Amino acid sequence: MNQRLEFKITGMDCAEEAALLKDEVGPLVGGAENLSFDLLNARMTVSQAAKPVDPEMIMRAVARTGLRAEPWKETAGQRGPSYAPASRGRLFTTVASGICLGAGFLLHAWMAGGLASALGAEGISVRHDVPIATRLSYLAGILLAGWFVLPKAWLALRRLRPDMNLLMTIAVAGAIGIGEWFEAATVYFLFAVSLLLEASSVGRARRAVEALMDLAPPVARVVSDSGTEQEIPAGQVAPGTRFVVRPGERIALDGRVVSGSSNVNEAPITGESRPALKEPGSEVFAGTINGGGALEVEATKTASDTILAHIIRLVGEAQGRRAPSEQWVERFARVYTPCVITLAATVLVVPPLLLGASWVEWIYRALVLLVISCTCALVISTPVSVAAALAASARNGVLVKGGVFIEIPARLKALALDKTGTLTEGKHVVVALVPLNGHTEDELLELAASLESRSEHPLAQAIVEHARQRGVTFRPVQDFQAIKGKGATAQLDGKAYWLGSHRYLEERGQEMPEVHKRLVELSKAC
Repeated sequence: MNQRLEFKITGMDCAEEAALLKDEVGPLVGGAENLSFDLLNARMTVSQAAKPVDPEMIMRAVARTGLRAEPWKETAGQRGPSYAPASRGRLFTTVASGICLGAGFLLHAWMAGGLASALGAEGISVRHDVPIATRLSYLAGILLAGWFVLPKAWLALRRLRPDMNLLMTIAVAGAIGIGEWFEAATVYFLFAVSLLLEASSVGRARRAVEALMDLAPPVARVVSDSGTEQEIPAGQVAPGTRFVVRPGERIALDGRVVSGSSNVNEAPITGESRPALKEPGSEVFAGTINGGGALEVEATKTASDTILAHIIRLVGEAQGRRAPSEQWVERFARVYTPCVITLAATVLVVPPLLLGASWVEWIYRALVLLVISCTCALVISTPVSVAAALAASARNGVLVKGGVFIEIPARLKALALDKTGTLTEGKHVVVALVPLNGHTEDELLELAASLESRSEHPLAQAIVEHARQRGVTFRPVQDFQAIKGKGATAQLDGKAYWLGSHRYLEERGQEMPEVHKRLVELSKAC
């Protein structure tokens, strides 16, 4: 069986580069289905099912696309940069292109004596009177905007597979050919903006995933055979190793509780905000938050194989999947682009050769056809819309795994929501007080809150918070004892009190018919 190969791809920060690599590297490995991409970490993986291939050949193939590949080196706690060098370079060239475009336009308007000339109202001819300084400014903007587009256009031309990069480049060259420098610079600048926005969506997802990585602590407090504790990197902990989780700490690895009992907040993994009781034999997950009790856990998975690690990998791989509309635009471009180029060539050649028309006039018309046929609006609007949706979701705390999932809600006919953590916060609150036997609400709340002030149970915290909001004075507590899964007992001013669940009330044999009836009614109302 072949060994799986992994490469770090410098410059791969959007799905367009992934598609380019599939076309170039796919034939070497027996098909594009043997390649997978993690855009967030700029990683390309060749599956074990691929046909045998020299890694050097793969790296040379990647180099032909204008990108750079090197063998992937896995290190403990490896994290990709929030902005890859290629992303920073794309941002710089796009901003600089916009500045040159604006400077050229203002310079043209000033030298020509009005905005109309700067906007291209010079008349219909192949030659326009555009000042040389303005041309240089526009040319600088064109070269900066095309810094990442021109290599891909050249690759498409060399492989005789026209794409949007090639069509945009021909359109820009055509605009320059008919003297429309402003239009040429504008088309390239807007196309660069669309590519920058698409790449920035990956950057936002990368930062969100880094926040996921921070959920799991980098070290675990391992228990040795002698009973001593030692902190070691979580990535070095082998399955079967026991480690300790103190109250309030995050759990470093997936495992099984060996001893101890505590309520664990599993919202980072399951989305369920209500803490789950963990006792010996219970399963715990990396990244979840321990409550008030200490736990001794036996690791069942390595740090790279935890549920949290799988979530991070899935999010990274999902960024390579384009939305259906983006895929349609890509398929449309494959057919539309060669058709437009063929039509423009026909317009250029046929009238002069067959009808004796003026070459100058029909060169102009062919170039105009290329410029107006360039579907920049279609190409730009799709990634911009997807990027805007991803950004809006991220601002509201929702991590969407890719553009493909943005469009799914449009086809939904029914929607079911888990209320806890989705429609509600998952925090317990006191909604009613039911005093019996002549007691008042304040008396009931004072006793309950005083007793629960020593407890870390979520229900106890809700009672204490409600008492504080009502300004209740807490009474001193002695001999507090928590009864797991049932309630608590304590001494208040030398008198014994207890507080607990319906089950605990029945166990104590103190339940009255009136109380039982009321508790059943309250349970049905939940």
